[in-house]
Amino acid sequence: MEHPITLCIALIWAVSISLWGGDLDGAEESIDQFIAHAESRSMGPYLVVGRGAKGELAIRRGDAAYGVETIRACLRELHEAGYELLTTTFNIALVHGSLALGQFEQSAGLIDDAIRLVEHSGDHLYMPELLRMKGKVLLSLPQPRAEQAEVYLMQSLGLSRRQGATAWELRAAIDLAGLFAERGLHEDARRLLQSSLEGFAEGSETADIRAANVLLTTL
Repeated sequence: MEHPITLCIALIWAVSISLWGGDLDGAEESIDQFIAHAESRSMGPYLVVGRGAKGELAIRRGDAAYGVETIRACLRELHEAGYELLTTTFNIALVHGSLALGQFEQSAGLIDDAIRLVEHSGDHLYMPELLRMKGKVLLSLPQPRAEQAEVYLMQSLGLSRRQGATAWELRAAIDLAGLFAERGLHEDARRLLQSSLEGFAEGSETADIRAANVLLTTL
């Protein structure tokens, strides 16, 4: 019989994969299974993680206010329980939600705090995405800081490549290509996107791949 914790970990990874690919219905199904499994075995911290995942899903579906409130409560409970699993992913989701709510200065503080936490812990797995989000926050400010944003996006791109993280590389490439296109550097943007798409098997289909291909048609 599969160990309860092993199944929970498998389900939460299924949630992450579905969210990454843009399959929100699939993510919701996995979250519900995760919560039901945790409830049946009174696995308190995992129930909190399940609620946090619901908050992230809400942000993806456009209900940023509910999502941000839910994730903030989740992070408080996880911190009080001394359980830090997935807190980085929830911090990233919180930045997404705050940006969607137009809370730009707050988003800047959140992403800086998240980067500091990762640097302190030494767990740099999520650093490419954190650096990319830092760039997005700088571009979203009332007075965008494009030059600084480009530095962070380039760092994200380079680190993604060194880690072999093709999905994060593509996200950074999409943001950089958009920045290049705004400057009229269409050929540079095109080469960057095409190079990053080469890391995926033919026929692969995710929300990011679709976004990259759509952007390519405009260049």
